[in-house]
Amino acid sequence: MKVLVATEKPFAAVAINGIRKVMEEAGYELCLLEKYTEKKQLLEAVADVDALIVRSDIVDAEVLDAAKQLKIVVRAGAGYDNIDLAAATAHNVVVENTPGQNSNAVAELVFGMAVMAIRNMYNGTSGTELKDKKLGIHAFGQVGRNVARIAKGFGMEVSALDPYCPDEVIIEAGVKPVHSVEDLYKDNQFVSLHIPATAETKKSVGYDLITLMPKNGVLINTARKEVIDEEGLARALEARPDIKYVADIKPDSAVELKEKFGDRVFFTPKKMGAQTAEANINAGIAAANQVVAFLRDGCDRFRVNK
Repeated sequence: MKVLVATEKPFAAVAINGIRKVMEEAGYELCLLEKYTEKKQLLEAVADVDALIVRSDIVDAEVLDAAKQLKIVVRAGAGYDNIDLAAATAHNVVVENTPGQNSNAVAELVFGMAVMAIRNMYNGTSGTELKDKKLGIHAFGQVGRNVARIAKGFGMEVSALDPYCPDEVIIEAGVKPVHSVEDLYKDNQFVSLHIPATAETKKSVGYDLITLMPKNGVLINTARKEVIDEEGLARALEARPDIKYVADIKPDSAVELKEKFGDRVFFTPKKMGAQTAEANINAGIAAANQVVAFLRDGCDRFRVNK
């Protein structure tokens, strides 16, 4: 069996060594395509592989057409909107993600940005504290649960909205369940976004929700830029000079937002939620183990396409 790791943004060397060890023990051949600059390179590399491990790399119908022997694609990370699931299913290719491997890294970044926002981007002026403030978590998956754990360490009052997560699970984590998106935004000075980008959620967070937030609200987005209605965000920031928006996903209108609202908005240069050595290693090795489990035993526990 031949396994390709194709990453425009390479894994850490330690992660690659771990992936190589997993493949060698399974008796599989490992190939690397790192820092590639053209799609043509990916199309050539997938021609004869049985499995593909990617990070944020695009796996669309064209890639799947070129990969005649491909059986499985594993996205090393939680989000998988860079992979065309329908096309994969049509090509009889299993798609998996590695949920939970990056979750602590993303959750820690939430609080790095939250503290920066309430300390006025460290500009030397007096700020405020997280202790005793209210935090709403929009989606209570692996990242959301880690956000709740850390928030309690800061002494915050935490609530969460997730129609797909039973109230008992939320309560067991010491978090208050919320049952309407309006209540989540209305009742929390801080809201942390963890919803996926789906047909239902794209552009779902905009003017109406953001302007419901209490005075000095801070909206934190470590999910996807597509869930934000950028026009609505700009209108909300205009109408509410007390609100701030921080994200590790640069919006399409980043330049205009920065020019207009200055230090009230902040975006990392690229998506950085999972950019830690630990998350990089965890996700890469998890992806390798999942490839072996599928090719050897047919295990598709983390399958995300039908």
